[in-house]
Amino acid sequence: MWYYVKTLQHPVNLKSKDLRMAKLLITQYGGPDGELSAALRYLNQRFSMPTNKSKALLTDIGTEEMAHVEVIATMVHQIMENASIDEIKKAGLDGHYADHGKALYYVDATGNPWTATYIQAKGDIIADLHEDMNAEQKARVTYEWLMNLTDDAQIKEILGFLREREVIHYQRFGEALMDVQDNTKATDFCKL
Repeated sequence: MWYYVKTLQHPVNLKSKDLRMAKLLITQYGGPDGELSAALRYLNQRFSMPTNKSKALLTDIGTEEMAHVEVIATMVHQIMENASIDEIKKAGLDGHYADHGKALYYVDATGNPWTATYIQAKGDIIADLHEDMNAEQKARVTYEWLMNLTDDAQIKEILGFLREREVIHYQRFGEALMDVQDNTKATDFCKL
């Protein structure tokens, strides 16, 4: 059960019209290492976790990742909402506009649509938790690279916040790994 709080986890009030950056930010919305992929991965994997602590952790982080989807969506929407057709064309977003107008759509920075192949669930506790830790590191580095691609202080500040959350999630998944190793038998890690 979730309760939706109608405020963003981090405030977003961008004045930027940097459509090139919007085109890049979208990868954290619908790209392979983006927030949607992370949220779905964790909310799915929680069912195979053997301890209440690990189940709760995947539920909590998966839910937070959905909040990050909302932050990224808000950023892209605010940047694009007042863009002219000429600005859209100049930024190389005319293909997106032809298919979706100014609507958000789950794609990566090069326009490839989101696919379920971006997420993984092996049903092996150790493999899944390592996958989750890797996912957090890939998201962290993507945020760092996005920060390198903008001079906008507001965008950098929001991306910095999201980057910090990826570091925290990585640490929490490490704690979950220790929890399941300490509280389950080795034969429980993957049932045949």
